[in-house]
This record gives sequence, structure tokens and C-alpha cells, in this order.
Amino acid sequence: MNTKLTLTIEQEVIERAKIYAKEKNRSLSDIIENYLKTLTKSERKQKAEKLNPIVKSLKGSFKMPKNMDYKKELGNRLEEKYL
Repeated sequence: MNTKLTLTIEQEVIERAKIYAKEKNRSLSDIIENYLKTLTKSERKQKAEKLNPIVKSLKGSFKMPKNMDYKKELGNRLEEKYL
């Protein structure tokens, strides 16, 4: 459900934002809504990611190679275990 929201923003910022939205073929409302979704999603995720003290103490003790494919490695391990 969409609800109307009134904001107070500097006129120059509004004008630049409208130009940006027009260049991207999007509405200013859509851009602001998606920004707020992104902003609140990351905050929600941070709250949900509170770690158990034991896990927190282990965090950073293992460095994974940058080129490691986690899904492939998991598949290989499961294949070894069950086949």
C-alpha cells in the first residue's frame, strides 16, 4: 500500500534529484523509496547478525582464499560424504 509522504528538502537538491530521476527514466518517488528500502534493510540485517559470544571470538580466525568457490567446495564435500 502506498502512502503519501511530505518531506522538507532544499530546493536545489530537489531540482538536481529530478534531473537525475529523469535521466534514469525513473520517478523521484521510486528512487527515494528504493533508497529507504536499502537503508533500512542493511540496518535490519545488522541487528539480525548479532553473533553468539563463542562465534564472535572465532570471527576472523580463518581467512578464506579470495578465489575459493564456496558452493563448489560444499558440493564436493557433500559428494564425498554421501557417495
